[in-house]
Amino acid sequence: MAIRAPHRSLRGLSAVVALLAIGAVGCSEVSDAVDSAKDGAKKVARQRSVFSLDVGDCYNPNGKAEGTAYAVEIVPCDEAHEGQVVGEFAIDEGEEYPGDDGVSAIADERCPVEAQKYAPDTWALPKGVSLFYYTPTKESWATGDRAVSCTYTSEKGTFKGSLDTAKSLKPEQTTYLEGSNAVYEALWANQPEKDTVEDDLAGYKAQAKAVAAALDAHVEGLEGIEGAEVGKLRATLTKAAGNWKKAANAADADAFYVAYDPAFDGIDPNESVAARKELGLATTVPADEAEVWAG
Repeated sequence: MAIRAPHRSLRGLSAVVALLAIGAVGCSEVSDAVDSAKDGAKKVARQRSVFSLDVGDCYNPNGKAEGTAYAVEIVPCDEAHEGQVVGEFAIDEGEEYPGDDGVSAIADERCPVEAQKYAPDTWALPKGVSLFYYTPTKESWATGDRAVSCTYTSEKGTFKGSLDTAKSLKPEQTTYLEGSNAVYEALWANQPEKDTVEDDLAGYKAQAKAVAAALDAHVEGLEGIEGAEVGKLRATLTKAAGNWKKAANAADADAFYVAYDPAFDGIDPNESVAARKELGLATTVPADEAEVWAG
């Protein structure tokens, strides 16, 4: 974000006026140019400051998805677009600017949570869509800017339709997704910085404890959902929770490894495909998750 107003090009409007004054070109050329000019004029009219972004807005970035932005093109969600705002929050970190890395760290932690409130089933997202966010700059912070806009943006190409699926979910679908999302959030949010258990046993045990707690809550939620496949998944996750608890209580690195392998396999996303199908949810494991459990 920035403190100056976005620059709005009038080239599209000017082109229309110029073309109407020229009579020595072919009709098809004039028609194509006028259509192009009208498209340009429409894009100009749709420009909005990034400060005015609201949850639900579908948009096209002016330029690359990453970098400093002053304005975006707001478009109807049923038109092809590159991104949609799926969450927002205000940074409450005192008066001093946290720094670029500090702001990014806050957004990294909060945006996944906010996005899941709007689009809970990450498996149903269009292919190639990733989580991005607009955050304050040092300059805009000085003017009182604290807003973060969380967006799902296509890194290549466009998609159509709104990603707002939370309102259309059935209670049992919502219960399942809340529990499942919490498990994987516990896994990745508590990932130790060290690559090996030997270098940070306490950190890995803390991660295991967090995952076990999330699994217990997930299993409890599944108890209220009918279905044979859901029942099978509940049994699988109950066993996985036991292994995560063993890892959390491991006396040494060797004991941790013994428990960790079956614990990690127990939350393989592929294990939940049949239950998801039974619940009427998306059943294609996202490529990044599939790669992790592929080994």
